[in-house]
Amino acid sequence: MSLFDYLKPVETMASPDVKRLLDEKGPDGVNLIDVRQPREYESGHLAGAELIPVAELQDRLRDLDKSKPTVAY
Repeated sequence: MSLFDYLKPVETMASPDVKRLLDEKGPDGVNLIDVRQPREYESGHLAGAELIPVAELQDRLRDLDKSKPTVAY
């Protein structure tokens, strides 16, 4: 599987739109991925976000639920 089997490229999504998506789908309805480094994640992250540093993303794709939309930040 490749990265694009899990992530569908989008132009951008403004933070109010991401909030609306998270509110509509609920915490279990979206793969919310924080791609920063562990120290950045520990200093603060969105509720429900899973830490998958960008360097590890390719190897961790199988951890994502393909049936859910994925938001990475």
